[in-house]
Amino acid sequence: MPSIIDLCRDLRKRETPAEKLLWQHLRNRNQFDKKFLRQFPICVQSNIRGNIYYIPDFYCIEARLVIEADGPVHQFKKDYDRNRDDVLSSLGLTILRFKNDEILNNTSSVLDKISKHLQ
Repeated sequence: MPSIIDLCRDLRKRETPAEKLLWQHLRNRNQFDKKFLRQFPICVQSNIRGNIYYIPDFYCIEARLVIEADGPVHQFKKDYDRNRDDVLSSLGLTILRFKNDEILNNTSSVLDKISKHLQ
């Protein structure tokens, strides 16, 4: 069974075109004066299941902001995504979700929305 670190590395290697485009703007403080991490595990302790890891597409620790790039697969896992968002929100995190098409075709609007949450 791969470790959580191995899983994160694998996810970074298999990024979607939308994730790749957004990462070009978020990495190295290129667009904003905040550090973003890509495919970084967030650990939540559960009394029932022990440690549960959630791996957001992008995460800014300083701003407590999670950004998700949602592809077609997310249409089939809405309940999981809703539960995940509830758990991460309970940790005081803000979750922004963007469809891949929105990232690819309206990048400036996506970046504007992110900017508003960073101010």
